[in-house]
Amino acid sequence: MQPMQVGFLEATRLWLRIGLTSFGGPAGQIALLHRELVERRRWLDEERFLHALDFCVLLPGPEAQQLATYSGWLLHGKLGGFVAGTLFVLPSALLLWALAWIHAAHGDVAWVAALFAGLQPAVLALIAAAIPRIGRRALRSPASYGLALAAFAAMAFAKVPFPWVVLGAGLFGWFWSSRATPPPAVARTQAPISLRSTLLTAATCLGLWWTPVVLAGLYFGWNSVFAQEGLFFSKSAVVTFGGAYAVLPYVADSAVHHFGWLSAADMLDGLGLAETTPGPLIMVVQFVGFLGAWNAPGELSPLASATLGAALTTWVTFVPCFLFVFVGAPYVERLRGIPRLSGALAAITAAVVGGIAQLALWFAAQTLFDAEGAFDLWGAALALGSFGLLHFRRWEAAWVVALCGAVGLLRHFLVA
Repeated sequence: MQPMQVGFLEATRLWLRIGLTSFGGPAGQIALLHRELVERRRWLDEERFLHALDFCVLLPGPEAQQLATYSGWLLHGKLGGFVAGTLFVLPSALLLWALAWIHAAHGDVAWVAALFAGLQPAVLALIAAAIPRIGRRALRSPASYGLALAAFAAMAFAKVPFPWVVLGAGLFGWFWSSRATPPPAVARTQAPISLRSTLLTAATCLGLWWTPVVLAGLYFGWNSVFAQEGLFFSKSAVVTFGGAYAVLPYVADSAVHHFGWLSAADMLDGLGLAETTPGPLIMVVQFVGFLGAWNAPGELSPLASATLGAALTTWVTFVPCFLFVFVGAPYVERLRGIPRLSGALAAITAAVVGGIAQLALWFAAQTLFDAEGAFDLWGAALALGSFGLLHFRRWEAAWVVALCGAVGLLRHFLVA
């Protein structure tokens, strides 16, 4: 069934509305897209929507943003996909830029520091709550549990970088799946693929992706913070399988310990801010890019440097998403029935659970212990209460984060 005919301006208004209200993480954002596109407006039927979702889950990057891009592509071609994908992240990017500036310029103000102190335990709870939620879907066999445990140990104790964990898990799943009984064939529609169009689209997207990075390296130097951010976040964009929580251990460890762009406390603050704004959680990388360039402005003013760093980071994070959808989707569809590919993806998903557990452990150490090793009882109580609201009461993440920020402010004014 073909998508129904929809006016371009009408669709654009919807994409903007979704971009302004897409709270709740990937699950909530996908539910919002389903409600607006399938249930309320009937622009796509159920089968077509789920087919598009299957594509996007297979790709690296934020699946909800890619689903919006794919849906826009179905309705109005590549221009529609570009508008849908851009408006899905633009409101979040602008809002997070303003919040990052407040954090960087006024973070030493007592009440602002108290606000962020309240956010950090909430972020720890959010990561901890993601482990059972994702684990229920990803861990379905003894081998998957073993992979998750191995990934956790490799990252937590052997300090193996996340991309290598993903590669190892994928190779294991690829070869292990050959021992299993092949699944039944997947019925699907094979759309004709134009090699010329594919190459032209790929060249365009790759040019858009890498041109700002090359210009930053040539103008500011390849050792500058701008070139480093462009290269690093380009690399992280192609290993973001399993959602933002999967790649955050890699991003956090590299940004804090390898590059020194920001502190662990700053990283927690950025996650808290990303949880309270609409759009994909991976938008936290814009906060990292902002602070990294703010702290190393060179000849620019801190705000100009930070704005350039944030813009470049956001650019190289999301332009690959358009490349993957516009170029990769037709080919990924043809590969869905291959058992070995399914096994590799299942293994990667299991390893992601271990990565999230490692991230929770890392953030717990940063949140619950101060620089002298003293245990923060107040922070632990707030994190535990937040976990209860998220896991047992099923509160939305944005409400939990907002509540914890308010508790931090209240504590500050009561103690002061």
